[in-house]
Amino acid sequence: MQAQKAEGTKDLIGSEMRAWQHMQEVAASVFEPYGFEPIETPAIEQVDVFVHGIGQSTDVVRKEMFRVFSGANFARVLEEGTDAKLKAKQRLALRPEGTAGVVRSVVENNLVPQGAAPFKAYYAEAMFRGERPQKGRLRQFHQVGIEWLGAPDPAADAECIIMLMEFYKRLGFDLSKLRLLINSMGDPACRPAYRDQVRQFILDHADDMCDECRERAEINPLRAFDCKNDHCREIMADAPLMREHLCDECREHYEQVKRYLDAAGIQYVEDPTLVRGLDYYTRTVFEVEAPGAGVGSIGGGGRYDGLVELEGGKHTPGVGFAVGFERALLALEAFGGSMTTVAAPCVYVANVSADQRGDVFAVSNELRTAGIHAEADYQGRSLKAQFKQADKLGASLMVVVGADELAEGKVKLRDMASHEEVLVSRDAVVAEVSSRL
Repeated sequence: MQAQKAEGTKDLIGSEMRAWQHMQEVAASVFEPYGFEPIETPAIEQVDVFVHGIGQSTDVVRKEMFRVFSGANFARVLEEGTDAKLKAKQRLALRPEGTAGVVRSVVENNLVPQGAAPFKAYYAEAMFRGERPQKGRLRQFHQVGIEWLGAPDPAADAECIIMLMEFYKRLGFDLSKLRLLINSMGDPACRPAYRDQVRQFILDHADDMCDECRERAEINPLRAFDCKNDHCREIMADAPLMREHLCDECREHYEQVKRYLDAAGIQYVEDPTLVRGLDYYTRTVFEVEAPGAGVGSIGGGGRYDGLVELEGGKHTPGVGFAVGFERALLALEAFGGSMTTVAAPCVYVANVSADQRGDVFAVSNELRTAGIHAEADYQGRSLKAQFKQADKLGASLMVVVGADELAEGKVKLRDMASHEEVLVSRDAVVAEVSSRL
């Protein structure tokens, strides 16, 4: 049987790979001036890292997280029907999102000791979720994100949002075509009472709501605001809203975030039903949509002031966001843009006969050493066939190495657009090619 990629995965080849690399380059150019440094955490973490951080009740942990077992441990789990007897270090999962792993690293390496400056990091990594594959939603996908640990000031929330919108702008988005949604989810002082009210609201309307929302009432009632069932959404439109139940501190924090955004000229829409999908969020949450692109949200984040404690550290406030590469790429293309960078100009080095193959080899290496993209024939093609290959590769220049020219210490240089040909010194090939690219 022919080998095939796993369902819900995609090969990044050529232009798409360059687009992913471009996204990472833009991330560095936007985030590093704010003091963010690159980080990469393992793709495999202990399950507890995600259970503690994301929440046992979330769809990500309950339904979508890929579990990883060694062959021996997998056989043991099958035999016993449970992984309960495995040690914590043997219960592993593929990374479904970036924040929990970064926070685990911060705790494990004591990166924010008491009195230290905040820890700022950005990442560009593959994530894994067992979702139903569809447009813009894969089982292996890629995200760029930032995490800022140790900064309780609402200015940090605002700066994250400002960075996020600048990131989209530099990727090529017209910001007027995007919609930034913001909300506050309160904190442990005011959210529990609100959750109870939403839970009771769902129970009061349980007969008219879907099975999943009835289940959410007991596990995570706020997630009912995100239900995809249209009838449930109509019912939840009348549910109590968090903004009506914020404590004074959360309300002032949220108002200050908005004042900073207003001062920076950032356009936003307040969405009191925005809750985000992970349990660790507190206070400010935000999301960016691309209306009309057909891919839903293309990024978002928020504050997570209790996550470090859940991962075993001391109380450390945090805020961050993540942008999905695949969705952002689809949205940009839907708006007529492109994230693909132009490939470097190609120079094709051809030989008139096999006798010049060694000289072609030498010229090609000299060009590449100088940072010039050089191609040559490796299949014994005729000169005519080499010209055709150069056209297919989009070569802008062609260096033709022949016996007569070499005898005079020269090679022929051909402009593929104008068809102009000139003889240049063999020793000056690199300089001449560089001046013409």
